[in-house]
Amino acid sequence: MLERCEELRRDTDGYFDAWATGSLDPSALVKGWSVQRAADALTARGLTDFCLTAGGDVVSRGSRQGGLPWRIGIQHPFDRGALAAVVHGTGLAVATSGTYERGEHIVDPHTRTHPAGLLSVTVCGPDLGTADAYATAAFAMGRKAADWTLTLDGYEAMTVLDDERVYFTPGFPLADSAEESP
Repeated sequence: MLERCEELRRDTDGYFDAWATGSLDPSALVKGWSVQRAADALTARGLTDFCLTAGGDVVSRGSRQGGLPWRIGIQHPFDRGALAAVVHGTGLAVATSGTYERGEHIVDPHTRTHPAGLLSVTVCGPDLGTADAYATAAFAMGRKAADWTLTLDGYEAMTVLDDERVYFTPGFPLADSAEESP
């Protein structure tokens, strides 16, 4: 786990750092990693269609009833009863970092301060541990997050700024509003 944390620190120019708060805290990787392992174990046992969620992060495999892609709602940062977006996919990991659930818990490792300018960052891709770490790193970057997420290989992102502007990477799996509802 510590080796993977170090790889992610290098990959994110130090914005993902398990030591950002001064003591070891790899939780921004461990939660996603553990749910990903559970999904991999289910797949290894022959399950093909399922969706796991843990603390707002999601891993989906296969499809939902009727062969339709899974639809995963991303909570709106200001309204607990509303969605900021809905993504869809058949083999997708989705992780969101922000302050609206746990308060200001993410620190910019370079300045040791809480980042400003963002409400949330959602990262989608094949592996939940990596998506979770990337979402945390992007959030730690503050307003630079939207540009940085454009450089991610194999992962897509949605960045919500504090002025409520929303930025998507080109391949973000946004569900079509005309699709069948969940």
